[in-house]
Amino acid sequence: MKLAIIGLPQSGKSTVFNALTRRDAALEVSGIRVEVHSAMVDVPDTRLLDLANLYSSKKIVHAQISLADVAGFGAGSSGEALSGQLLNALSGMDGLIIVLRAFEDDAVPHAKGSIDADRDLANLLEDLMLNDLIAVERKLERLAEERQKSGRDVAVVERELLLFQRVQEGLNSGTPLRNQELSPEERTQLAGLGFLTQNAILAIRNIDEGDEAGANEIQGVPVLGLQGKLEMELAQLSDEEAAEFSAEYGLQESARNRIIRAAFEMLNTQTFYTVADTEAHAWMLKKDSNALKAAETIHSDIARGFIRAEIIGAAELLELGSRAKARDVGKLRLEGKEYTMQDGDIINVRFNV
Repeated sequence: MKLAIIGLPQSGKSTVFNALTRRDAALEVSGIRVEVHSAMVDVPDTRLLDLANLYSSKKIVHAQISLADVAGFGAGSSGEALSGQLLNALSGMDGLIIVLRAFEDDAVPHAKGSIDADRDLANLLEDLMLNDLIAVERKLERLAEERQKSGRDVAVVERELLLFQRVQEGLNSGTPLRNQELSPEERTQLAGLGFLTQNAILAIRNIDEGDEAGANEIQGVPVLGLQGKLEMELAQLSDEEAAEFSAEYGLQESARNRIIRAAFEMLNTQTFYTVADTEAHAWMLKKDSNALKAAETIHSDIARGFIRAEIIGAAELLELGSRAKARDVGKLRLEGKEYTMQDGDIINVRFNV
């Protein structure tokens, strides 16, 4: 899972990045150059730790999220096309985290002159839409030229023209690509073209200390409240110190856990496990994926030689205490390739290559 953190200058992007990664990185925009800080973040998972303890696993491998703190978004005027550097930095992302400034600080002027998180989100969403409209228009121009030259199969070019015309109509009506009615094949066709409104989006309202965090939705985008500066400071502490101070400030859950859980939800992602005494491993998988896809996630050879899969839920195994006990009471199931994986499933694939 790859997520980019973007937002207007002075919105607190790096503060959120540091809170999520437990780093203390500063990020600046130098002229028109776009800078990026990246980090891999372990997904907190008590089930994985419990399973590793049950098996006395020598190694624990958490699922990981790739985070990129991207400076330069919104540095120009609203309504301008995004720079090539910025588009390159955002290409290949699965989702975008938009940080919105909702805190007051006279020493740090707001890029738009006043604090209005809803306005800023609307403007940034418009910029994403504009970028995709410009890209689609250019693609349509190239396809029209290609049709005249007859370099490719005319029927193929015509189908592409119809697809991009439909996408253009949707964007012009204010519908981002992620919400347009497209077939899986059409989405695959568009996937590598860098359209930003394809990305799932989560917005973070960066609030003052003591403000009500809450959660809501704006223009179909989920919005979480976050005391960014406080959360960044807590992220620099040990787990014990952070828990003590969180209780003092009335924080029920860390920003890191809340945002990661929201990212899993917006990207329709779940966790499954492989567990042994050698290694306990958490894996990420799209919801409604089958056992064959899970096997492929582990290793392509396992998928290629797939025979059957032993499946049991993590909660069931932890309650029963062993695979042997699970087998005795009929909780360890043999499933085929098309079995739909559930969140928390433990899989052991029988294969032959």
